[in-house]
Formats: sequence, C-alpha cells, structure tokens
Amino acid sequence: MVEPALPGSVRPSPPPRKRPRKRRFSDPGASYAKRLERYRPGLVRFVLDGLASRYGRPTWERRLDPTSELILTILTQNSADVNAEVAFDALRRAYPGIGDAEEHRPGAGWGGVGMPPGVAPDWAAVEFAPIPELTDVIRPGGLANQKAPRLQATLRHIREQRGDYSLEFLADMTALEARAWLTAIDGIGKKTASVLLLFSFGLPLMPIDRHVERVSRRVGLLPPKATVDEAHDLFLGVFAPDQMYEAHVNLIQHGRKVCHAQRPDHDACPLRSRCRFVDMKAP
Repeated sequence: MVEPALPGSVRPSPPPRKRPRKRRFSDPGASYAKRLERYRPGLVRFVLDGLASRYGRPTWERRLDPTSELILTILTQNSADVNAEVAFDALRRAYPGIGDAEEHRPGAGWGGVGMPPGVAPDWAAVEFAPIPELTDVIRPGGLANQKAPRLQATLRHIREQRGDYSLEFLADMTALEARAWLTAIDGIGKKTASVLLLFSFGLPLMPIDRHVERVSRRVGLLPPKATVDEAHDLFLGVFAPDQMYEAHVNLIQHGRKVCHAQRPDHDACPLRSRCRFVDMKAP
C-alpha cells in the first residue's frame, strides 16, 4: 500500500529504469551463419559447388611437420611463397637437422613452386644462432631483419613451454584451444596459427589471406564491415568442419586465377550470378 503524501511534501521520484542489456551471442559464427542463410539462402553451397566445378574438390594431406609449417608460414608473412621456400631451404642447409627427409606437399592453395625433400632444420641451432648470421641466411625471403628475431622468439617460446621444439601435441587439442596456444606467441596471429593447424593437422579453421578475404567479401560470404580478425571466427559458423579445407584452398585459387584485385575475369567466374561485386542486386 502506497502511503499518501503529506501536505506540502514532494513525493520522491521512482528510481530510473535500467536499460535491458543487449543480448550477447557466445557463438558469433553460428549467429552470423543463420543470418547469412536467412538473407542469402543457399549461398554457401552455391559457392562451394561453383568453385568445385572449376577447381575440383581438394582433399587434405599434411604438407610438413607442424614446427616446419609454422616457421615456413612466418617466412611467408608479407612475402611471396616462392621467396619463403628459398629462405626455408636455406635454413635447412645452414642448420642441418637429423632424421628422415620429409616431402613438401604444398597442394593447390600454395603460391610457390614446392621445395625438394629435406630434413627439418636443427631448431636449437636456429634459435641460438647469432642474429646477423640468421638474418643473412633468410634474407632471400624478404624482411629478414624483422623475421630473424621473430623466428628465434617463436622457437624459444615453444622450447620454454614444452621442453623441446615439437608441436605435435596440438593434435590433442580442439581447434580453438590449439589456436589460442599459438596466438599467445608474440607475432603469431589467427591467420598464421590457422595455416599451421589446418595444413598440419586438418583442424577446421579458415586462414584468411588477401585472396580469401577479397573473394569472400565480393560474393557476400563476409559482412562488409567485419574485420579480418572477426572473419576468422565468423567462418567457423559459415562452413562445416569437413568443408573448411576445400573452401580455403578453392577460395585462394579463385582469388589468384580469376577474382583478381584489379580487373577480375567476370566471364570466367562460376560465382558471377550471385556475386555482389558483379551485380549489387544479386540474390
């Protein structure tokens, strides 16, 4: 029961209502995938099938051991894949390891020419090499002054955390756990971590390079304002785990061969009927 106000008194104002909190989705990829399917139904399947009609359906095969894959991927950062191959092969020669030679199986998504079979470098020798020496060894790969200390810091982190240089333990983690472990290393972002985990273990992650980003934005798989960092997580909902490798490899191929940054070949594009870059009114 509300008591009547006394004469001359002022009734206190009720406390202000709290604004309802915005609903936060714990899985941004799943919520975005639902929105994409609502407004552009069937687009994901259309893209997968369209690219497969031109490039086939690639099947996963391990390229290198995971530590070699990580170091090679660091060497590709802001450099052409073919130059990274030269730098990695130089590491093999300058710091020869022991063990069995492994064959580099780059697959269709790789931009280099492939490396000859060889034993992985002696990672301890790489970590403890004098910086000027290591810089000269990897100079053909580009940005050697930045990458030499980054390689050593990466190897040091792995050794200090694990006691050796092997990354095979990542196979026992979930994709996101393994990605989080790798991105805790300075200089390792979601793209580099996803490359390693996808190509060494087949874990369902989408590395987003400039080709994947360009094609995905043009056709409408990604929202226009999403950052590349956000896109890595959105794609976890867009593609099923068994679609991730095929989607990544074929999006890269399409970006390199047809959907160029300048003057894309629309006539050769199997996605043109639903590509918003060709027709902003595409369904």
